[in-house]
Amino acid sequence: MSTAILGVRELGLLEYQPAWQAMQRFTNERGPATGDEIWLLQHPPVFTQGQAGKPEHLLLPGDIPVVQADRGGQVTYHGPGQLVCYLLLDVRRLGIGVREMVSRIEQSLIDLLASYDVQAISKPDAPGVYVDGAKIASLGLRIRNGRSFHGLALNVDMDLEPFGRINPCGYAGMSMTQLADLVAGPVAFSEVNARLREQLVKHLGYAQQQTLTGAMEY
Repeated sequence: MSTAILGVRELGLLEYQPAWQAMQRFTNERGPATGDEIWLLQHPPVFTQGQAGKPEHLLLPGDIPVVQADRGGQVTYHGPGQLVCYLLLDVRRLGIGVREMVSRIEQSLIDLLASYDVQAISKPDAPGVYVDGAKIASLGLRIRNGRSFHGLALNVDMDLEPFGRINPCGYAGMSMTQLADLVAGPVAFSEVNARLREQLVKHLGYAQQQTLTGAMEY
């Protein structure tokens, strides 16, 4: 049985660039004994383009900035009301392959949504999580020296209009959805956040989670 603890940082609303740079520093500087962490946050409006991203999938960005990132995948959108979770994990130490890790992350999201009586699925040929054919969560990871960074984005209660300015994840005409449109009554962002933490601890095999306080040191 695992005794590993998953550290959790709640970072609130944070610009994309400093979050990305902090992820890179954390990953580059961590050692064999460095604990795994997840960072939970929201971003101001931004389009991010993956390493293999094709410019033709960026249709009409308008006044929303575009950032070329070093994650996998194509272009996606981040904005307030979307829960972003960066997964800073020692994949080798976890003892699971990258494909298996992606499957476990997707299952964490599927089970979270099931707790709201929303039936979601994953697709073997298109990473992410879908409800009735519409995408509700995106995944884009980078593995460097056996450690992961970047992560997932779950649409909770946000303005979906900017997704219409791109081909989300490289798929023209892909429909996007969000949790707030699929449940009766209001959705508490903090509760979604808490449920995601629990599911990731469970599916990634950690013994428990620990909230990390104080300023981000990386």
